[in-house]
Amino acid sequence: MTDRNTVVADGGGSSNTAIVALVVVLLVVAVGWWFLFGPGAGTQSSGDTNVDVNLPSLTVPEPT
Repeated sequence: MTDRNTVVADGGGSSNTAIVALVVVLLVVAVGWWFLFGPGAGTQSSGDTNVDVNLPSLTVPEPT
């Protein structure tokens, strides 16, 4: 004959896991908004950007 153990679970436990999960989801959404749409997106342009670079000249000697 086999032994059978009956497991009875009563109650749902604390809601700490649900609260932590909600905070993590809100944090991920806030960080995503910051980098995709907010000030951290880096898509704001402050006008025309002109880059003036003085390159060194290169002189190649004639082959002999």
